[in-house]
Amino acid sequence: MRRIDCPERDDWRTTAESAGFDFHTIDGERYWDERAYYAFTLDEIERGIEAPTGEIDAMCLELVGRAVNDESYLRRLKIPQPFWGLIAESWHRDEASLYGRLDLKYDGNGPAKLLEYNADTPTSIFEAAVFQWTWLEQAIERYIIPKRADQFNSIHERLIETWKKFGGAHLHLTGMTGNAEDAGTLAYLEDTAAQAGLETTLLDIESIGLRDDGQFVDLDDRPIELAFKLYPWEWMFHDEFGKSLATASTRWVEPPWKAILSNKGILPLLWEMFPNHPNLLPAYFEDDPQAVSLGTSFVRKPIYSREGANVALIRAGATLVAQEGPYGAEGYVRQALAPLPNFSGQYAVLGSWLVDHTPCGLAIREDENPITGNTSRFLPHAIL
Repeated sequence: MRRIDCPERDDWRTTAESAGFDFHTIDGERYWDERAYYAFTLDEIERGIEAPTGEIDAMCLELVGRAVNDESYLRRLKIPQPFWGLIAESWHRDEASLYGRLDLKYDGNGPAKLLEYNADTPTSIFEAAVFQWTWLEQAIERYIIPKRADQFNSIHERLIETWKKFGGAHLHLTGMTGNAEDAGTLAYLEDTAAQAGLETTLLDIESIGLRDDGQFVDLDDRPIELAFKLYPWEWMFHDEFGKSLATASTRWVEPPWKAILSNKGILPLLWEMFPNHPNLLPAYFEDDPQAVSLGTSFVRKPIYSREGANVALIRAGATLVAQEGPYGAEGYVRQALAPLPNFSGQYAVLGSWLVDHTPCGLAIREDENPITGNTSRFLPHAIL
């Protein structure tokens, strides 16, 4: 694994905008950055990233299977009790998952380590699936990267094939459409669903209505049979319409059982189930007496948190860096400190994509800050 400086395409901004990639720049700063790329060997991809991703996902599914049959797990995850039945029923009905992204620490030396699982509402999928593939093709054509270069990336094709499994029902895609990144992600996923033959409607999460009979409807009073939501389950549980989730007939993507895996409490639970697994880091709930075994160096993470908010890196009892945010009321976990690899002053985290539980692509974010946040830059990758 190497970080290789390279010239950027002169027309990358117009190329991005013509592809609908409107959030390539955030607050005047680059989000997409192709002044360098990360290079991997095929062995690093297949054995270092792809295989561990599949194994971690299998462990996560085993955890869900235990949790839905043992309320002590759901209690430890601070999932509100009124939704335990909804979660368990969705699991026992084998409701399908579309996608997810594991965030891994990996530098080509030693096994990849799970940092967290973005299991419910992961973004950066358009950049990973489409725009970095466009970069690869054009970078080869323009002699920016070697002609033999390839990429770990079958995300787009797998999304289309997976949507076909949902067949029949009209698909509504919803989220906070006023957010450029969320709107771009929804538009891309709508396009892949349409290519799979589904009829689709895109609407803002606040535009979903609730009929007197308890069914969710769109602005045309059309019942919502199948809904992809770029909106976290923990927010839905606390929203006004949350109390109708269990009685409405809407099928959700991601399904309710994904609420278990989108919780950082899975980190200590996985360590408890699979102690000393090479792809896991020691982790404990903060109120667990065993947390002292981590000593004075660890990462403190809220059970619920997004984009690095309220995460703190602590070494020898001193806070190295911390992100502010609104999370932490439900409690924290402590995870062994495993600093991200530093390439030329940039800390890189690997996002390993799963579509229909199949590892199929890679997203790399980097930042001068060792905690990856919402504006951390996205860099393409290549297999050399």
